[in-house]
Amino acid sequence: MNKELIINVAPQGVEIALLEDKKLVELHSEKSDARFAVGDLYLGKVKKLIPGLNAAFVDVGFEKDAFLHYTDLSPYAKSLLKFTTMCMNDKSEQGGLDFGKFTIEPEIIKTGKINEVLGGKPNILVQILKEPIAAKGPRLSCELSLPGRFVVVTPFNDIVAVSRKIHSSEERKRLQKIVEAIKPKNFGVIVRTAAEGKNTAELHEDLSALVEMWKSIQTNLKGAVAPAKILSEQTKATSILRDLLNEDFNKIVVNDKNIFTDTKNYIQRIAPEKADIVSFYQNGSPIFDSFGITKQVKSSFGKTVNLNSGAYLIIEHTEALHVIDINSGYKSVSNNQEQNALETNLEAAEEVARQLRLRDLGGIIVIDFIDMKFPENKRKLMEKMEEFMAPDRAKHAVLPISKFGLMQITRQRMKPEMNINTQELCPSCNGTGKISSTLLLEDEIEKNLSYLITHKNASLTLLVHPIMYAYLTKGWPWSTKMAKWNKKFGQKTKLVQDTNCHLTEYKFFDQHGEEIKL
Repeated sequence: MNKELIINVAPQGVEIALLEDKKLVELHSEKSDARFAVGDLYLGKVKKLIPGLNAAFVDVGFEKDAFLHYTDLSPYAKSLLKFTTMCMNDKSEQGGLDFGKFTIEPEIIKTGKINEVLGGKPNILVQILKEPIAAKGPRLSCELSLPGRFVVVTPFNDIVAVSRKIHSSEERKRLQKIVEAIKPKNFGVIVRTAAEGKNTAELHEDLSALVEMWKSIQTNLKGAVAPAKILSEQTKATSILRDLLNEDFNKIVVNDKNIFTDTKNYIQRIAPEKADIVSFYQNGSPIFDSFGITKQVKSSFGKTVNLNSGAYLIIEHTEALHVIDINSGYKSVSNNQEQNALETNLEAAEEVARQLRLRDLGGIIVIDFIDMKFPENKRKLMEKMEEFMAPDRAKHAVLPISKFGLMQITRQRMKPEMNINTQELCPSCNGTGKISSTLLLEDEIEKNLSYLITHKNASLTLLVHPIMYAYLTKGWPWSTKMAKWNKKFGQKTKLVQDTNCHLTEYKFFDQHGEEIKL
């Protein structure tokens, strides 16, 4: 599989398209003034405790207070509160707090109450778990994590965990031993799937960079006043590269010199052998048009999504539920109805998995596949759906097809869904669904023609839609509407038809071919 990252930089922000085998699978948008992105660290002030919800509302600078539930506090919440206070009150000139000598506080209990931990409404270091969605503020977590390319650092514990996606027990043990030997005290480490086969030096370099990042957090907390941003997550481009860059990546194209340099430097640092895949786009046409992304966006974000075979999906949305209906259209693989249903469903399943990633749909997704009778076909569809969903980085679960023929998928919702309006306002009716009567249009043209001739405009040309042209020229040559106008105004006006005009559009041109603005 070939992966390409196309980065379009515009004044209002950055758009990033991820292509797999030339097919658009992810579209990310990052506004210039983007705040409260997932992974950002803030110094927040606890504003209100809600014992009934066992949660707190925290001021992090957003227009609405952010939500922090007890289950997101982290077992090391008391250590985090102590650390936040110590860093804010640190008066030392340089060096600051030695985190290796920091004394970890006892863990809080899982069934505790929010006011037992945040009773004094203290300042606390928090991480954005979910971006603001609709009328809700951000959702927060105190289980801090700093992701690198090969490892993720979790402060205040000494646990080493290895990704379950690394299946070899020997490799898991090797990575565990390496990380246990090189990790600093008071840091937990999660070894990512990308670390498989990496040597000690590569893991140590990644871990050291994250430890330095933690030191910068300590520095930024010194003297900070809540609410304040303490650390930003990397830009969308570099965070995607950090999570996805592998041997399948073969092209990264950027149309901005600064982001091109930043991306090139980042790849030079994390994967020097891949530095040559970054290129600077200098062609005059828009970058998304050149790579066929604009067309794919227009065809992929409507209510109806067509498949190559003639089948199509209909996607409907509510606040927390998305319904996708599969229709076979004119698709006919064979005379066997069951085989037709299976083929259509398998094709649709692949497109559904792509749509979930592309639109970033979250919550509950209900898919109404075409009914199939045989259990083995239902099982095959279920297995294929899981396979198509495997590259999706969002947490998800796929349930078997129910007795009603419905499949349910739950998918983690981290940010507002990507919603692009692919419809354009009709130039004829301006969205009303109604156009002026041709009789009125005829009067309007006659009135404007009279005005132009009265103001000494000679050798006029009238350009209209072919249907209007046929209307104005119907009848005998001496009895057409144009012939009557020429006789009435004592001046011949040339009539031209143009298929680019919409039905009720018309234009006047002077003797030099210049359009006359009315």
